[in-house]
Amino acid sequence: MTTYTLRNANPAKTKADAVVVGVVSSGDGVVLAPGAEAVGEAYGRKLRPLLAMLALTGKVGETTRVPTGGVIASPTLVLVGLGAEATPETVRRGAGAAARAVTNAASVALALPADSAALVRSVTEGWALGGYRFTAYQRDTATTTTVAEVAVLSPVARRAEATTAFEEAQVVAEAVATTRDWVNTPPGDLTPPAFADAVVAAVKDNAKQVARGHKVTATVHDEAALADLGCGGILGVGAGSSAPPRLVELTYAPKGATRHLALVGKGITFDSGGLTIKPAASMSEMKSDMAGAAAVVQATLAIARLGLPVKVSTFVPMAENMVSGSATRPGDVLRIYGGTTVEISNTDAEGRLVLADALVRATETEPDVVLDVATLTGHMVVALGDKVAGVMGTRSVVDDVLAASEVAGEAHWPMPIPEQMGERIRSSKVADLAQHDWVRWGGGLFAAAFLREFTAGLPWAHLDIAGPSFGSGASGHVTAGGTGFAVATLVDYARAFAAAE
Repeated sequence: MTTYTLRNANPAKTKADAVVVGVVSSGDGVVLAPGAEAVGEAYGRKLRPLLAMLALTGKVGETTRVPTGGVIASPTLVLVGLGAEATPETVRRGAGAAARAVTNAASVALALPADSAALVRSVTEGWALGGYRFTAYQRDTATTTTVAEVAVLSPVARRAEATTAFEEAQVVAEAVATTRDWVNTPPGDLTPPAFADAVVAAVKDNAKQVARGHKVTATVHDEAALADLGCGGILGVGAGSSAPPRLVELTYAPKGATRHLALVGKGITFDSGGLTIKPAASMSEMKSDMAGAAAVVQATLAIARLGLPVKVSTFVPMAENMVSGSATRPGDVLRIYGGTTVEISNTDAEGRLVLADALVRATETEPDVVLDVATLTGHMVVALGDKVAGVMGTRSVVDDVLAASEVAGEAHWPMPIPEQMGERIRSSKVADLAQHDWVRWGGGLFAAAFLREFTAGLPWAHLDIAGPSFGSGASGHVTAGGTGFAVATLVDYARAFAAAE
């Protein structure tokens, strides 16, 4: 367990096992970044030749450890690159890289740029998330040393806005880390019933951490309840699995809230593709197909812990898309909650089916805005790569999501829903809508157009996080495996949404 403190202190005189400072690139090589002035004074004329000898470039995330030989109070100085300029984004990434570079240290002082609330947040989040490790299934973790004490050094440490940013950063980082835990858990251990149980347990734990009147309540619909409700999308996708589907609904309704946000997250705990089975190599990361569900749940709990004055209704459809004699077949017709019928042509395009049920349920709560988050399409990865999410929907809502993502440090890009997609989703000869049409072009846009049919015309945005939700390697504050992408964006969106009143 790591303890974080925020204080105004001289990094050269701070007694910690390691002191972390930033370097930025300049025309004459690299120089120390703001926050490290006292360290520079301690080294004096020795600093420039030292930096030259280390051959640092200042590239974001570049790290070097230097024994101090008593020049400063700490025995180890860690230098981390912040690029050409120290911004909230580069500081967050640099702090994350430094967290992995510091080993065998019980205490660390972070003397990175932190002269504003935004930078205090970046330092705190970056370090906490960059040092994330998933060790639940590793027998020998003796070589993994957790830093017990982390001090964030800031000249504005005593200002209320800095303290708030520091405390809120820890809440968001914890939510992102738990999202990563859930995404990284083997799919055999996180089936829909097990995932629903984990969400309920998280809600109960959250209730112990929130102020009075800010508790989140949870309702779980099992397969029998889903049949009674008529949630044909969730039931159809889960029909081939021995682990039955679930729909979890969360409500956060603080007293005095006048704005209402609905969140919907795709929770496919494993995606084999169903009868339209995936190639074997494409299944290796399919435990991550519930990343959207994990993100909306943890964002909801973080919003409650932060006490944000906005009502949140969250809907999490959970199913396992498997192959068996009872699996949904291409050519079948499913009836979505509310009555719309959908012809199935590709059982590997299952996410939109479970989301359809949940979106209709969400609209019935009469929210002001609906956001859905899903690892929905490979098409979006082809279009934007594996580090950027696509955002589609009502233009004003898309713009607000993009603004929130900028603050959160998560890359999103606006994508269109062309008018002709309406014709494609209505191309079925036997049902109201076609789930898929096998046209190679614009599949991610087709999926968004399909989802829009279930939003009742409400302001809405769809976040396709198929690319950035799971990573093959660590970079900055983002670690390999589940990334927890979208949690921070959702929290920042809710904060701005509440304030916009």
